[in-house]
Amino acid sequence: MRIGVFDSGVGGLTVVKSLLDSKLFREIIYFGDTARVPYGSKDKNTIIRYSLEAVEFFKNFNIELLVVACNTVSANALPKMREEADFPIVGVIESGVLALQNSDLQKDEPILVIGTSATIGSGIYQNLLNQNGYSNVEAMATGLFVPLVEEGIFKGEVLDSTMDFYFKKLKSKPHRVILGCTHFPMIGTEIANYWDKKPALVHSGDAIMQYLKNIYPDLKIGNTDIKFFASENPHHLKVVAKMWLGLESSN
Repeated sequence: MRIGVFDSGVGGLTVVKSLLDSKLFREIIYFGDTARVPYGSKDKNTIIRYSLEAVEFFKNFNIELLVVACNTVSANALPKMREEADFPIVGVIESGVLALQNSDLQKDEPILVIGTSATIGSGIYQNLLNQNGYSNVEAMATGLFVPLVEEGIFKGEVLDSTMDFYFKKLKSKPHRVILGCTHFPMIGTEIANYWDKKPALVHSGDAIMQYLKNIYPDLKIGNTDIKFFASENPHHLKVVAKMWLGLESSN
């Protein structure tokens, strides 16, 4: 399969890492809207408009599936995107909740969902978790993590202060943390360390890979080619991709 991966910036590369590790796709076309990142602070209509422009971009590549790696887009724009696309589109939110269901977490144990303001404000994670019987859910907008990751700040004093700013407000220590933004796995270790490595993390990339394996059970292992596109400074995206994904070279 040739698939597309769409994100508001470089964060979706954490999903690409899981897709590459699976070796189940012939080609991946990655597009990051780096000129307009972050999406999480924008209003819903703007997010939808940007996302529909991305659909038009991917129509040029004859893809068989589009993975929306951005939680903010998944929370706000998927229905409109599906109306305009001539290929199937999957988002990361449903797969993240499914991954939680497949774990050993008890329904009354504390869950923390972190994401952008737009994702948390949509209520989609909270509603899906409540519908599936989880009764102890806290959701928190942690948008400052996005620019930190975009700047390559994965540990240190600035990140520690930002985590303390957010997490000291929590009512209880979480047993699971849903990383509701694809930027957040890059700081996942530090997030877990904040609570002495006790909470398990739900990672969008791993969750959606398992979801896709269930949908497409006949995919076979082979080599995967990848091409990178960005709305601004594509060279920077390729440099980050080479660093995050361990690629020898990138197109």
